[in-house]
Amino acid sequence: MSYTQENIRNLLLCGHAGTGKTTLAESMIYYTKGTDRFGRVEDGNTVCDFDPEEIKRCASLSSAVAPVEYSSTKLNLIDVPGLFDFELGIYEGMAAAESAVICVSARDGLEVGSIKAYKLAQKQKKSTVFYVSCVDVEHADFYKVFEELKTEFGPSVCPVIVPVEQAGGRIYLNLIRMKAYSYVNGEAREVPMPSFGHRLEGLIAAMSEAVAETDEELMEKYFSGEAFTQEELTQGVRAGIKTGAITPVFCGVATKLECTDQLLHYLKHLLPTPAEAGQIEGEDGDGMPAERSCDAAGPLAVYVFKTVADPFVGKLSYVKVLSGELKADSPLVNSRTGESEKFGKLLFVRGKKQQDTPLISAGDIGAMTKLPEAKTGDTLCAPGKLFKVAAPDFPVPTFSMALKVKQKGDESKISGALARLMDEDRTLMYKMNTETLQQVISGLGEQHLDAVVSKLKSKFGVEVELTAPRVAYRESLRKKVKAQGRHKKQSGGHGQFGDVWIEFEPTDSENLVFEENVFGGAVPKNFFPAVEKGLQEAVAHGVLAGYPLVGLKATLVDGSYHPVDSNEQSFKMAAKLAYKAALPQASPVLLEPIGELKAYVPDTNTGDVMGEVNKRRGRVMGMSSDEDGLQLIEAEVPVAEMHDFTTYIRSLTQGRGRFTFEFVRYEPLPSNLEGKVIEDAKKFMVKGSDDE
Repeated sequence: MSYTQENIRNLLLCGHAGTGKTTLAESMIYYTKGTDRFGRVEDGNTVCDFDPEEIKRCASLSSAVAPVEYSSTKLNLIDVPGLFDFELGIYEGMAAAESAVICVSARDGLEVGSIKAYKLAQKQKKSTVFYVSCVDVEHADFYKVFEELKTEFGPSVCPVIVPVEQAGGRIYLNLIRMKAYSYVNGEAREVPMPSFGHRLEGLIAAMSEAVAETDEELMEKYFSGEAFTQEELTQGVRAGIKTGAITPVFCGVATKLECTDQLLHYLKHLLPTPAEAGQIEGEDGDGMPAERSCDAAGPLAVYVFKTVADPFVGKLSYVKVLSGELKADSPLVNSRTGESEKFGKLLFVRGKKQQDTPLISAGDIGAMTKLPEAKTGDTLCAPGKLFKVAAPDFPVPTFSMALKVKQKGDESKISGALARLMDEDRTLMYKMNTETLQQVISGLGEQHLDAVVSKLKSKFGVEVELTAPRVAYRESLRKKVKAQGRHKKQSGGHGQFGDVWIEFEPTDSENLVFEENVFGGAVPKNFFPAVEKGLQEAVAHGVLAGYPLVGLKATLVDGSYHPVDSNEQSFKMAAKLAYKAALPQASPVLLEPIGELKAYVPDTNTGDVMGEVNKRRGRVMGMSSDEDGLQLIEAEVPVAEMHDFTTYIRSLTQGRGRFTFEFVRYEPLPSNLEGKVIEDAKKFMVKGSDDE
């Protein structure tokens, strides 16, 4: 069915890994008869975890869309991964949703992934709801979790449905209706309200206080001691959710359909429609700030929030229609490129199932096939009415590994396959390092790159293994020397003769500085470029470990030539011989790359991180507070010491911390480390020649 925006809710299911997001989606889909069986993550048969890699790992690795039709309303569920290595999903999904349903385990309590999801939702001004899952498992404690939520997020946390364990079984209190329900085979039955004493009074007071904050009249009524009506509570909670003043708390057992009905009811009645979520902010065609309303009668604007690049099915772009109506024949212009975009079909998607549709209306979510140039984060518009929303700031990949192809001949397939994977994954990067001759991929962690390797094999038939990337060192010299290079070759007819004296000395310039200071025509001017070219080729390989030489000034001071046998090639060779003769005498030194580290960590971890920086031969440059409540540690650290820093900081901070690391300059490598670097370089050169 096609729905208007008044009857659409776009909901992001997010939270820490293992809190039951996919199971909650399955519960709502099954309850509304969207599927005839209740899938289990462990069995690999859920609607949202349909990718073979997800089935193998029993975990969500990418965002999935599953619409649910409930009481004349379409709830577009966007189920996203909780694993930090696959954070891309929450950034994609958050851009398409108006509300976030944040799952928290009643057994494990409030964890980092759920806290980060809440903060991201608040930052992007999304309405938020907490769902406490698994209240039936051993060691589950809803009320402990509720207190954790209030401690972490303050008085905006408002109970709506709470569980009560009784001798006859578990019942649920609906604090808006002030009724109690038990569940048998997923069916709700009203039961008498239990005597719950001070705890019930405290929960009602918490809800009433939160509702009172949303309206002056309600505040007066609250202070006068009057109880709110069911309608006042509903309207107050709804108003508070929209402004961010209230975050309601629900609970249930998704696998047994306990409270799934009540959750669906309140997701429909309490959460904002796409239009109620407020104006859509962006830019017009001139780059000036602009706004759009979610209105089917408005100019067409379509946001691409996710891309799937499948070698068999082709490119599939998941979209949200911001305004207007997207039809099969709608002309589109990509606001990023300014170029027209043609597409194949329009689809509604539920997990892996696709259904053709002639129309996707304002506020709704669907998919488009065969969009040639559009990328995740692009806005597609009606011609002449350009509008562009800002793409999310996706997490920066910090964990890099080198690829090694297992089958010879597959090298040419790698770049094409990775280009497709990068189309769908904005947290994946790939480059060919021409210095180390390695193909390097970067992602968010070990699991992320492991999944990429699996996709390369299953989707593109390319088997690779991952190894630690080599570090691109440099070489330089520390003192001034003068050396001769004499190239003489006689082999019948014209011979070859070139003779140069060159002074080599350190300089601040990274590139070769070539000068000539020759008197009396000892070397004719027409051979100067050949001498310089010979040196340019020579500095590509230093004398210690074969790394490029930097910081070299070479001055041609003398030489000799033969009127017949001298030519450009001869002087080029002579320059190289002078270089080889001089450098070993010039106190050559290895230089290592140094990067600027910006690590954002909780206050309790600053001492550990600074100590770790020192262990890794780094220097802490300073520390300051960050807007997210984290501490920013700035340091300079050798690139060679940073390979596993992603794993370290995630482990230390339980996923709270993050960092960026960018190359800044080269510095001399400590002499006690030179031997190993030179030995490794020689091994690589021997191995490289064997591979050839």
